[in-house]
Amino acid sequence: MEGSMNPLVIAGRAFQSRLIVGTGKYKNGAETQAAIEASGAEMVTVAVRRVNLDRSTESLLDFIDPQRYFLLPNTAGCYTAEEAIRAARLAREVGLSDWVKIEVIGDLKTLYPDVQATVEATRVLVKEGFTVLPYTSDDIVFARRLIDAGAAAVMPLGAPIGTGVGIVNTHNLRMMRELISEVPLVVDAGLGTSSDAALAMEMGFDAVLLNSAIAGARDPILMAEAMSHGVLAGRQAFLAGRMPRKLYAAASSPMEGISR
Repeated sequence: MEGSMNPLVIAGRAFQSRLIVGTGKYKNGAETQAAIEASGAEMVTVAVRRVNLDRSTESLLDFIDPQRYFLLPNTAGCYTAEEAIRAARLAREVGLSDWVKIEVIGDLKTLYPDVQATVEATRVLVKEGFTVLPYTSDDIVFARRLIDAGAAAVMPLGAPIGTGVGIVNTHNLRMMRELISEVPLVVDAGLGTSSDAALAMEMGFDAVLLNSAIAGARDPILMAEAMSHGVLAGRQAFLAGRMPRKLYAAASSPMEGISR
């Protein structure tokens, strides 16, 4: 296992787990809490616009121990750069974090990101001292623009949010992985099961972020555990280096030295 436990480092902060989990779509707070624990994740993302921030009534935040988990507010539900910037500022104001996962949705049907607005929001928030992790498309040009704007990581989608179809754009993602090394790359959205998470890690991505794949499973707690294993197995396979692919069969035992 040598090398498999190297920490994920984002903006100078180290995380032992390379699985980041969301907190939406669960039946209740108790299930959310149990799934997060089973996942082994250290970083947990919370939608600023979908939780009760003042704790006047029961809040999702009541089930996430800030001493145990690193909270990553996200701007899910925002459709303009201005909305996303406002949500990030609110999260910092109430003491959640000065880190933020930026999501600016550009299309209501597919939930594809508005990458231009994402770049704009990233640039503004970085100047205000935020550590920004933007959710984006698999476009290498915009990934570079996000890095130039100061993004601490880039988080391209594997497939549209909540579809669970797995990684459908392997060519673009492999290209992005090969060409970008300045910041961590995190596959975010579209994964459905542990083999999808393993594939992302085998491709060399630094981490995966998912929510629906766990919350939407028949047994979310068991799936959360499976995802933790998938991420670890994929990371180990990437570090080990797979055997070369061959056009035709090769004996697993050499023929040399065999008497005839």
